[in-house]
Amino acid sequence: MNFLTRLRRFPFWAWFWFILGALYFILPLYATFSFSLSWDPADPFKAYERSFGDSRFWNSFLYSNMLALATILASIILVVPTAYWIRLRLPQARRIVEFLTLMPFVVPAIILVFGMIRIYSTPFTIPFTDIVLMQPLTNFRAGTNILIVAGYMVLSMPYMYRSVDTGMRTVDIRTLTEAAQSLGANWFTIITRVILPNIRSALLSGALLTFAIVVGEVVLASFLGVSAFGPYLFLLGQHRAYEPAALSFVSFLLTWLAMGLIQLVSGGQGQAAGAH
Repeated sequence: MNFLTRLRRFPFWAWFWFILGALYFILPLYATFSFSLSWDPADPFKAYERSFGDSRFWNSFLYSNMLALATILASIILVVPTAYWIRLRLPQARRIVEFLTLMPFVVPAIILVFGMIRIYSTPFTIPFTDIVLMQPLTNFRAGTNILIVAGYMVLSMPYMYRSVDTGMRTVDIRTLTEAAQSLGANWFTIITRVILPNIRSALLSGALLTFAIVVGEVVLASFLGVSAFGPYLFLLGQHRAYEPAALSFVSFLLTWLAMGLIQLVSGGQGQAAGAH
C-alpha cells in the first residue's frame, strides 16, 4: 500500500516534460560539441585551437562585448527611470509603453537598419542655405558605434523593459519612494540607491538577454559595416565547418555561465531584503 501511495503521488508528468525539455536543449548542444571534436581524431581540440588562435575572433568577440556593455548601460539609463515613473505617476500610460516596446517584434531588423542608414548617412542642412548642421554619423567610427548601440537598444527593449517592470512589481515602489523622500533624498538618489538595488535580479536577467542579442546579432552589424562577432561567425560558417561549431558551443557555455552568475548574485536578494 505504501508503494502504491508513493507511486500515485509521484509527479510523473512533471518529470516527463522536464526530461523532455532538457533533452531538447542538451542533445543539440552535445551534437555540436561532438562534431567540433571530429575534425582530427589525433587532436580532438584542433577546431578550438584554430578558433582561439585567430586574431579576428578575439577582435570581433571583444568588440561585441564592448557593444553589449554599452547597450546594457544605455538601456538601464533609459528603461529604469521610464518604468519607475510610469509605475509611480503615470499608470495610465503603461499600455501605450508596452505596445511601443513590442514594436521590435513587428518591425524586422533589416527594416530598422535601412531606416537608420537612410536617415543618418546624409547630412542635415538648413533649407534654402548651404549651412550643414550635422555630418553623417556613418562617416566616422564613433558615429557608427552610436548607431549600432541605438539599434541594439531597440532590439533588446522588449526584454529589458519587461524584466525591469516585472522586478518593480515585486517591490512597493510608492512606499520606498515616500520613505526616501521623507529622509531628504532627491530623485537621482532614489533611483540609484533605493530602486536599483531592489530590482537587481531583474536587471541581471534583462542584461543577460541583451548580451545574448548583441553578441549573436548579424543584420545590423553587417549592414553598418562593423566587425562584430555575429558577422564573423556567419562568414566563418560559409567557408568552414568545425570552427563555427566550436565557437557556437563556447557561446552556449558562456550563456549558461552568465545564467549561473545571475543565480549566484541574486540568490540571496530575498533574504537580504527580509533582514532589513
